[in-house]
Amino acid sequence: MNQGLLPACAGRILMCLCFASAALAGPVPPNTLSPEEQRTGWKLLFDGSSFRGWLPAAEGAWTLEDGCIKAVPRPVLREDLVTTEEFGDFELVFEWKVAPGANSGVKYLIQDSVLVDEKQLPEGARMSFEQQVGWFLIHRSAKRELVRPGSGAQVYPVAFEYQVIDDRRHIDALYNASSRAGALYRMAAPSQSAARPAGEFNEGRIVLRGLHVQHWLNGVKVVDIRLDDPQVRASIEKRWPADNPVRKLLVEIPKRRSAIALQHHNDAAWFRNIRIRPLP
Repeated sequence: MNQGLLPACAGRILMCLCFASAALAGPVPPNTLSPEEQRTGWKLLFDGSSFRGWLPAAEGAWTLEDGCIKAVPRPVLREDLVTTEEFGDFELVFEWKVAPGANSGVKYLIQDSVLVDEKQLPEGARMSFEQQVGWFLIHRSAKRELVRPGSGAQVYPVAFEYQVIDDRRHIDALYNASSRAGALYRMAAPSQSAARPAGEFNEGRIVLRGLHVQHWLNGVKVVDIRLDDPQVRASIEKRWPADNPVRKLLVEIPKRRSAIALQHHNDAAWFRNIRIRPLP
């Protein structure tokens, strides 16, 4: 062999070995951080095998399945799964999928939380859901120990929500654009449809800086708005009456740091690869 070819051959062999090593390493396993993510300040919110880092929720509402956090339909009490840690400005990335016809969400800037149980309203009271939330926020009278199967009781967080839903089957998504996947729920519709069919994983991303929020879905920026935008305020005021404490909380947003919550909407939904990094 020509001795002058040896350095070039050795270089090509080394390069091939590097590519082979990378191929063998494969993609980063679910619910782990890559070295680059670790270097740039990302933190896992779900380790793939436990509820470490999440507050205990109502019995039977959530389970672990195939490396995912799963919302279990029809528990006695619906309760969102909430992180133990609070965050200010952040970038949150997560993967989600829903069963056919299912609905869920990811909530942030949680201002308050209250147990809502129609069966524990004063006798003879007839109220819309929004009125019930307001009533229980004022009176704080519902008790967990009094919740009964079939009551429809839930723990309701007053918050902003990244919508997670089956766009092709759920009635909310079919008839209300601001209820479609990736929307700022009931406040800002996604700019385009980017969700995959029910049963397939999607990647969600929320970027929050002050009151400016972006929602991304499968690499597409679908919402880019301020939470004090007139459109958002008009949506809040349309849904929540002037005397309802929810309106004041969502308009004024007194809490600028809060936990992150996975919504329990009484449907099967799965979440994995949940990671966050604080933004300066």
